Amino acid sequence: MILLTRLNGSTFMVNSDLIETIEATPDSVITLVTGKKLVVRESVTEILEKIVAFRNRTGASSILIKTKENIENWEE
Repeated sequence: MILLTRLNGSTFMVNSDLIETIEATPDSVITLVTGKKLVVRESVTEILEKIVAFRNRTGASSILIKTKENIENWEE
């Protein structure tokens, strides 16, 4: 779970395994696998850093996160 901030300043936790996409529109919009959309204050980079830190803490760091930087080397 990662801690995020709504635009109104309230915080909430999200299961990062349920995140399907993260877009900057310019606000960060997170789409969950359920189709629900969340708009948050954190930048796309900050969200990605929170996910990586959480996975490192929980031993799930071997799960590859598909980012713009590694997309060219992505093998399905």
